[in-house]
Amino acid sequence: MKNDDKASISLKKIICISLIFMLIMTVSVMAGNVTFRNVKIVLASGYEMNVLTSKTNVSEILDENHIILLDDEKVVPGLDSELSDNKTIKISKMSEEEIEEADVIETSEEITAEEILKNYDTIVEKIVVKKVKIPYETIKKNVASEKGAKQDRIVQYGVDGLKEVTYKIKYQNNKEIEKKEISSKVIKKPVNKIVEVRNKQTVTTRSSGPRVSYASGKWSYTDAELDLLCAITAQEASSSYNASLAVITTACNRATSSRWKYNGSDPLSQYKAPGQFCYSIDSHWVKRLNGNYPAHVKQAVIDALNGKRNHNYLSFRSAGCASGVNIGGNVYFNAM
Repeated sequence: MKNDDKASISLKKIICISLIFMLIMTVSVMAGNVTFRNVKIVLASGYEMNVLTSKTNVSEILDENHIILLDDEKVVPGLDSELSDNKTIKISKMSEEEIEEADVIETSEEITAEEILKNYDTIVEKIVVKKVKIPYETIKKNVASEKGAKQDRIVQYGVDGLKEVTYKIKYQNNKEIEKKEISSKVIKKPVNKIVEVRNKQTVTTRSSGPRVSYASGKWSYTDAELDLLCAITAQEASSSYNASLAVITTACNRATSSRWKYNGSDPLSQYKAPGQFCYSIDSHWVKRLNGNYPAHVKQAVIDALNGKRNHNYLSFRSAGCASGVNIGGNVYFNAM
């Protein structure tokens, strides 16, 4: 072999050895930039295992070693945590309280964002003024002697009062969530109902008339008689308070008129007179007994029995059947 060939082979060997050396050095440098840690993993069963890893996140270390947490297991540090200084990951079983708490958290996550946002809807506050009824009270007085039968007699009919109440009301999602009364003002005071317990007496204007007393321009009836008065009044006219008041006013006018005295000296006797009001003409009024009439009808009857009037006529007919003053669909005539 010539000297030139030997020199060429030696040069190739030197180049190959240099390349191998450079490759080894490069790998060493790259390996020097990665830190490996010896980490202890303690399983829930108590078994301990040591692993070599370059990762620091607990979840990644467990995934790298194919370790899966069961539903009733927990890990310290947490899955999203970084490895602690003691380089130990411990898996253990959860207590019943911890399992229940986890279930609550999982359930709460099922609530939609829309439902959560509803709780943060704007609260609207309004000032509202309402009219509120003030119920009347019933006062009972015993004026009877100890002997003999007794009966209740209404001396004064009760009338509800009215007050104006101002409220501060809070609404959310168009629903009332809070209501607070700010102030109130009495518009009309209630009139108490006064009932006297008396010895039973019958004061009649006719043999078929009601048990009734009359004093200071006011008539007094039993509750049953008052209900009958209202039923007859409602059958004659119940469209409005004034319409009902006009009907009972006619009976009251007749009861104090010498021209109609023969039919009785109280409104109910006038109502019962043959051929005058609906009581003796048909039986349609019967269905209105026991309170089957508007509240304004009863109010009109009570007001009339206490002396209120809205005309001074003695007769009426349905509109179109006679000439006169039209009140609630009936025409009133024959001025006193």
